[in-house]
Amino acid sequence: SDLYIYCIAVPRTRILATGGASHNKKILQVLSDVFNAPVFTIDTANSACLGSAYRAIHGLVAERNVSLADVVKLAPEPRLAVTPAPGAEELYRPLLKRYAELEQKVIYNPASSC
Repeated sequence: SDLYIYCIAVPRTRILATGGASHNKKILQVLSDVFNAPVFTIDTANSACLGSAYRAIHGLVAERNVSLADVVKLAPEPRLAVTPAPGAEELYRPLLKRYAELEQKVIYNPASSC
């Protein structure tokens, strides 16, 4: 499926977690393991709003070929919170493939998938 191909072909250099859940190391570890990428956080108030604002600005300037990295370069420096656990990629990659297969089944045949 396109999701599976996207997830294995597109490199994920890092994840920037914002909001209340960004203070929960266990949630951050799962995020890091599933996406096989280091997770960074920023130490600022209302970081969920800040993350949403970055994405909104990025959407506005996307047609001008401005990258998300350019949008956030003046932001507070993120700090590394967690990295993927050894073996996590081997655990989650088959699950991602299975998820993509099930997603396609629901999309193309929703009546029989329940």
